Amino acid sequence: MVLRELSSATLVAWGNAWLTGQAGLDDAVDTVEHGTGPHILAAPDTGLVPGVTGEQPLRNALADLRSHGISALRLCLPVPGDPLGLVGEAELNIAAIEAREAVLVRMYDRQLGLVPAEDRRGSSYVGVRWTPYPATDTTPQIPSLPEAEQQLTHAIRDCIPLFEQVTELADWGPEVTAALEDLRDPRQAPGDGLPPGSSQRAHRVAALAERLTVVVRLADADAGTGITTHQIATHATALRMLDRAVRRARVAAYGAANQ
Repeated sequence: MVLRELSSATLVAWGNAWLTGQAGLDDAVDTVEHGTGPHILAAPDTGLVPGVTGEQPLRNALADLRSHGISALRLCLPVPGDPLGLVGEAELNIAAIEAREAVLVRMYDRQLGLVPAEDRRGSSYVGVRWTPYPATDTTPQIPSLPEAEQQLTHAIRDCIPLFEQVTELADWGPEVTAALEDLRDPRQAPGDGLPPGSSQRAHRVAALAERLTVVVRLADADAGTGITTHQIATHATALRMLDRAVRRARVAAYGAANQ
């Protein structure tokens, strides 16, 4: 299941803000848990996560990791055929692609991968459970923030006409139509959720990516009615183009929030 909120993006941005002294641990964890419920890190008793065994609240786990050399967090937003941000190992890659998100944790002597999943217990408890995996000790190849912003601008330019080709004859729901119209009105930009210390460019790219995410989510759920096979293919092409650019913009903006 893909979490509606990108817990990994928030954890990376606010976790790095905490590590660089731009935010307190309580503020970082409260922001990560806002809207998704309590977060726990479930570490096996194998020494994979230094200082953490069993299930621990995210706040405690981060504090323990800090004393064992955690220095940076990196965002992964992979999909099948595009393992954005991943470096391996295979078990991590499989879990992250299924979840469509993960966090790489840089330690002084290793790198870990954390993959979130919805954590339901009983009839009322809902939270997020992070499962750790060994990760290859290499740096992922991701676009810089200027590169990601340029790719996002080009994607908007190229894909909106494709959507419009479909919408000329398709009966789209009002939410999709409104989301497409919002892209033309910069006053409609939502908050981006970045922490203190983030650059103006990071704010700009993250906010635009949030707006485009709405378009991708709604358009993916509602391909319209009364459209031809060619229009279905055009719709799919536009979605792939936009989704690829949005994921890169998120990785760059949330990863560069405090750099």
